[in-house]
Amino acid sequence: MDLSKIFIKDASPTRVGGQAVLEGIMMRGEDRTAVVVRFPNDAMHIKTEMLPQRKAWSKVPFLRGIFIFAAALVQGTKTLMYSAEVLEKYEGEDGEAYEEDKLTLWLEKRFGKQGAWNAMLYASVVLAVLFTVGVFIIAPTWVVNIFSLWTDSEVALNLIEGALRILLFILYVALVSKMKDIRTVFQFHGAEHQCIHCFENKRELTPENCKQFYTLHPRCGTSFLMFVMVISLILFSMLGWPNLFVRISSRLLLLPIIAGLSYELLRWAGRSDNWVVRVLSLPGLWLQKMTTREPDDKQLEVAIAAMKAVLADKAAPCYEGYCDKEGRLLNCSTN
Repeated sequence: MDLSKIFIKDASPTRVGGQAVLEGIMMRGEDRTAVVVRFPNDAMHIKTEMLPQRKAWSKVPFLRGIFIFAAALVQGTKTLMYSAEVLEKYEGEDGEAYEEDKLTLWLEKRFGKQGAWNAMLYASVVLAVLFTVGVFIIAPTWVVNIFSLWTDSEVALNLIEGALRILLFILYVALVSKMKDIRTVFQFHGAEHQCIHCFENKRELTPENCKQFYTLHPRCGTSFLMFVMVISLILFSMLGWPNLFVRISSRLLLLPIIAGLSYELLRWAGRSDNWVVRVLSLPGLWLQKMTTREPDDKQLEVAIAAMKAVLADKAAPCYEGYCDKEGRLLNCSTN
């Protein structure tokens, strides 16, 4: 891994970021987002939306990381759900009629279409949070209790807990990466990073130019999660080894602080290329080798279309419909 090709000295860091979704990519620019999904017939569907006005807290160091992490969790789940819905509707148009499941129909009848969508969105977020807390926060500190039979060193027990947490996370990523659909998502993840690298290096956005860059990027959300794991290992090691209830409570209460610290480290990594940043970023970059794959030209075209859509003039309207490889609307109405 050549770090000089990841922390590129003459690159211009930007606020552009993204997320891989089902058969597509979401790009987030200065003032809008664009989701591009590619169908099996190679047609591309796009939806652009304006971002809400930035709040005052978005400029406050450490505090901003807490809110941005929470907002990203909701936005990420929303975008994944949207891409799944678009693909389901395409399959309905291409073959059998698209039918909503009984739960969705019941929710729509009771709360209306938008209310049903919001209910499913926030239920998905809550389930994701419960799964994460249960598997990566509660389970490690509970399991490590058994090691107290062999050592009473509080530092050792905390370090074992932190190492187990990281190991569980790596195993989880390794397992889900075996799924065909997830491997495709990881290819789109790689396409997103290559496209952002290409843009930040002021190269023309073409698949050929994007391919010249690594699929690893210092501002990736995967690196953020690894920062969270490493910082929690260090911070929790300073808290002693109280009873299980106190340990779980302290870890949950410190999560916002850890998220804030991790976000500031991620911002620093995205705009600096000194050796300290490189060393701190290495664990996250190694993990990105698992969460990204080399994309093909069609996947890079999706990333480029999404990128060009978010680079539109601020006065340009938002829209939804089919688009070309430049992210330009081919049909349907503006929002």
